Order: sequence, then C-alpha cells, then structure tokens
Amino acid sequence: MRKLMLINSVLLLAGTVSLRAADPSEIYDHHCAMCHGKDGAGNTRMGQKFGAKNWTDAKVQDGLKDTDIIKAIKEGVTDGDQTKMKAFSDLSDDEVKGLVAYVRGFKK
Repeated sequence: MRKLMLINSVLLLAGTVSLRAADPSEIYDHHCAMCHGKDGAGNTRMGQKFGAKNWTDAKVQDGLKDTDIIKAIKEGVTDGDQTKMKAFSDLSDDEVKGLVAYVRGFKK
C-alpha cells in the first residue's frame, strides 16, 4: 500500500511539473533568437530578411503595446501573402506573458 501511495505521489508530482510554464529565456532562445538575435537586436540573417524588431531600441519598445507583442506571438506576423513570423500558438498564456516581459528587458 505504501509503495502504491509513493508511486501515485511521484506521478502526481511529475504531472504538476510538466504543467509549469517554461523559462522565458529558454522559450526565447528556442523560438525567437534565430531572427531577433540572442541580444534582441534583430541583427541576424533571418532577422534582416524578415524585418525583425530591434528589441534593444527604446523607440521600438515604446511604440508597441504588450497586446501587440502578444498578438504577434500568438497569431504570427504577415505582410500580404508573406509570413514574416510564424505563430507560436502552442505557448501557454503564462509563457507568452513571460516572453513579453523577457523581450521588454532588452530595452536600453
């Protein structure tokens, strides 16, 4: 009986851990850095090709509301028929909020 309770506790804990939001820096490194750069400046080959925002520029940051960034993350960015940024609709609301805060931290 104790063994069964221990196994159930471990399974419950494992399920809880998997439901937590991923670290914003890990999400950024995995999904965003290829275009926006590790430093957020957008000075990458892909970033230049698709016009990635320079998150270090205070004017760029001040010109966008959090809701604009959230929309871009969840819905992607297009210009006519061209996809400039794919949607990351698989991220949870908490992950998106964390990512917005992380991106805001690049502002100089």
